[in-house]
Amino acid sequence: MPLWPVYTGAPAPHDGIAKLPPPPPWRAFDGHPVLDPPDEDDEALAASPDRAHRAATYQASEHTVQLVNAALYLRRPLLVTGPPGTGKSSLAYAVARELRLGPVLRWNITSRSTLHDGLYTYDPLSRLYAARHATERPDDPAAGTGIENHLRLGPLGTALLPYVRPRALLIDEIDKSDLDLPNDLLHVLEEGQYEIPELVRASRDTSDGRAEVLIDGTDQRVPVERGRVRCKAFPFVVLTSNGEREFPPAFLRRCVSLRLRQPDDDHLTEIVRAHLGEPDGYAQKLIDRFLSRVGSGELATDQLLNAIYLARSSGLGADSLDELAERLMPYLGRSPQPDAF
Repeated sequence: MPLWPVYTGAPAPHDGIAKLPPPPPWRAFDGHPVLDPPDEDDEALAASPDRAHRAATYQASEHTVQLVNAALYLRRPLLVTGPPGTGKSSLAYAVARELRLGPVLRWNITSRSTLHDGLYTYDPLSRLYAARHATERPDDPAAGTGIENHLRLGPLGTALLPYVRPRALLIDEIDKSDLDLPNDLLHVLEEGQYEIPELVRASRDTSDGRAEVLIDGTDQRVPVERGRVRCKAFPFVVLTSNGEREFPPAFLRRCVSLRLRQPDDDHLTEIVRAHLGEPDGYAQKLIDRFLSRVGSGELATDQLLNAIYLARSSGLGADSLDELAERLMPYLGRSPQPDAF
């Protein structure tokens, strides 16, 4: 049975990740595998029903399937570029759902985001308050003054824990970051490891150097030895970009690059069918109108889905549907035209 592809774009989840071959020698990591993969239902991959629905209905092109598998085999981040509404972030949820990688870890990037934000957060003020509380009430077990009680791993820091199976990490809109973040990510993503200096210092005062810290998005605690984290299975990392900036060549060399384009007629019909069922005559009319305007960059696929859904659920007769579409123009497009929806 051929190993390729692991990710197929199929609607049903499967355990194909288990047949992923060993990594290239230069991408093998040796973190001690003490962590089991998250035991979650498939629909728990998303924090909202919207993300779960998009994961289940995502329609991957053959080109997308090939490059996702390349990233999985090579243990490299997947840099996904394309205009808004082409399914860049949905791809991460679709792959995690099909390959049962557990809940997607999501890091939303802003101009103020730093590497530290993605790895972990530490609140020294809460530790100071805990120390004061411990002095006033020494018998209160809630007065935890250890550093680990005031530290939580971020989405990137959690993804690099030594899981037996890879976690899925979405680093969304990396092009909105400041100029330094892509380069700062290089070392961590290349080496698959990082240190938490606060825990490194604290480990010198303990016999085993072990700390139990909270992970991103849950109240689960995981062990960290001597303040150092090294992955076992390199995570499936998706970085999305709207193409608003250039990235350093060194960063691009370490990524598998995928550019998503607006879907053509057949692909768009498959997307509508997956979300809303078989397109009727009026839905096909809206698809044709969408394709005639999509080159302007004013419309995204989710706007087409909104138009079809509202037209179907309005209860209006066929003669009134065009009037409804005209009324939807301010909602569906930034610069409505007379021949728009």
